[in-house]
Amino acid sequence: MPKTSAPKRRPISLALQGGGSHGAFQWGVLDRLLEDDRLDIRAVTAASAGAMNAAALITGLAKGGAEGARAQLDLLWREVNQAGGRNVFGASAGGAPSWLKESAAWRAGESLALTMSPYQFNPFNLNPLKRVIETVMDFEAVRASDIALFVSTTAVRQGRSRVFKTPEMTSDVLLASGCLPHLFQAVEIEGEPYWDGGYLANPALWPLFYADTPDDILMLNLNPFARDEMPRAADEIADRLNEIVFNAPLVAELRAVAFVQELIEAGTLKQVGKDRYRRLLMHAVEPGPWLGSLSLSSKFDTEWRFLNDLKARGRQAGEQWLESCFEAVGERSSVDIKARFL
Repeated sequence: MPKTSAPKRRPISLALQGGGSHGAFQWGVLDRLLEDDRLDIRAVTAASAGAMNAAALITGLAKGGAEGARAQLDLLWREVNQAGGRNVFGASAGGAPSWLKESAAWRAGESLALTMSPYQFNPFNLNPLKRVIETVMDFEAVRASDIALFVSTTAVRQGRSRVFKTPEMTSDVLLASGCLPHLFQAVEIEGEPYWDGGYLANPALWPLFYADTPDDILMLNLNPFARDEMPRAADEIADRLNEIVFNAPLVAELRAVAFVQELIEAGTLKQVGKDRYRRLLMHAVEPGPWLGSLSLSSKFDTEWRFLNDLKARGRQAGEQWLESCFEAVGERSSVDIKARFL
């Protein structure tokens, strides 16, 4: 019998949102997609924890293909867990029981901490994320890769988003993309201080519109867009506000994408800018069913059991997406952004 050739892998771009330790959910999704190995990842746009996943992914793909990428992502989250002291996402290392965290004394201490800047409580600018990044990432391999990488940061003085591209990737770029300003000192690159990229682009989609990248974009979000319940308790209000604020840049871009796609379908842009505008096929692994029950504070939890639980949820979500949406890749969008954002 003639040998059946392996099915052609389908090219795709990834959009990886930031969200602290919830990035381990992306780890799980990516682990399942890499295990399946029917997608050809050609570009990644990312912010904050998503940027860490992106750099580890590309490092691993360069060293050992899909299995190398799975191993490198595993190494990343083991190093996050083992950072010790103040963990990489800025909260005090886990361990305190919930009854203590809910006490008046604990909350008073948190309020006092918020009155101090990282330039006061961390004058030597110690950042455990730096060791994690330098242990896990091979930036020479990342810069040499033919996978396009775009990492979002926020330029503090200019008040605008800056997206660093593949040839510019360094440990400082990843540190800048994940720099929460009330926890860490700004990261200076070429004389400009930078904060977390999620404030203005979480992540930036626009680089995928103009670069030579696949028409299919798979979004791995960490903040639910919609919730059924109305937040009423103080912590619930804070959690929902955090989700809305960090989703706002992405929502704005998705509205623009939906509008342009509607014009393309109507034929309005058929002659004008035909080399600039193209039909994009949008896909998403929705975080709501998997992460919706978790609080904002859990984004700082780097306990190994919790990270593995997030990975397991991500693998299940990835499996569900493969079963219900993979066949749409290259053919049609599997998420209706017009219905949701226009």
